[in-house]
Amino acid sequence: MRLRNITGSREIIADSSYVIHNPKEYKGAMKELFENDNPLHIEIGMGKGRFIMELAALHPEINYIGIEKYSSVLLRAIQKMEQNELPNLKFIRMDAEDILEVFDKEEVDKIYLNFSDPWPKDRHAKRRLPSKEFLARYDVILKKEGRLEFKTDNKDLFDFALEQLPLAGWEAEKVTFNLHHDEEMIQGNIMTEYEEKFSALGNPICKYIIYRKK
Repeated sequence: MRLRNITGSREIIADSSYVIHNPKEYKGAMKELFENDNPLHIEIGMGKGRFIMELAALHPEINYIGIEKYSSVLLRAIQKMEQNELPNLKFIRMDAEDILEVFDKEEVDKIYLNFSDPWPKDRHAKRRLPSKEFLARYDVILKKEGRLEFKTDNKDLFDFALEQLPLAGWEAEKVTFNLHHDEEMIQGNIMTEYEEKFSALGNPICKYIIYRKK
């Protein structure tokens, strides 16, 4: 379960130099924050930041932004950054529904979704990050040749995600229902906190890489 209430977390976030505090003001100009023209990759729902921090450390030639809704979870990522500062990584505390207010048309080169909230009730389907509603948002901010990668241990959510692709005009480039036993897709895989936990329990990890139809 996510930690949602840590006293003082919002104050610490407000004072952190690792957080973009006024992201709407940088719409279309995120590269100014990094002072370079490197590609921009974002993770939506980054949790405590393990995945995106490892990516940023491995790829200093890429700029990364981690998005997290919950202050007390983002706080954990900030604490990690204080121990291992990464100049090519910034954080934003925001709801994923607001991404069109923060990122401009074709501003992002790649999007990562990892172990997103499944929102299991049917009436909440449009809140699921791989839903057709969110795919429409990603379609705006992602460059035309860009890719979106999604991992989950929730088979129902993954089946739903695959069903959404033709409805939203996307196609799967690669799909696996058991990532850790897929010799091709496991290459270079970076685990999230949830992935390490669930895979240790024997849960198969599903993953797809998708792109927009031409």
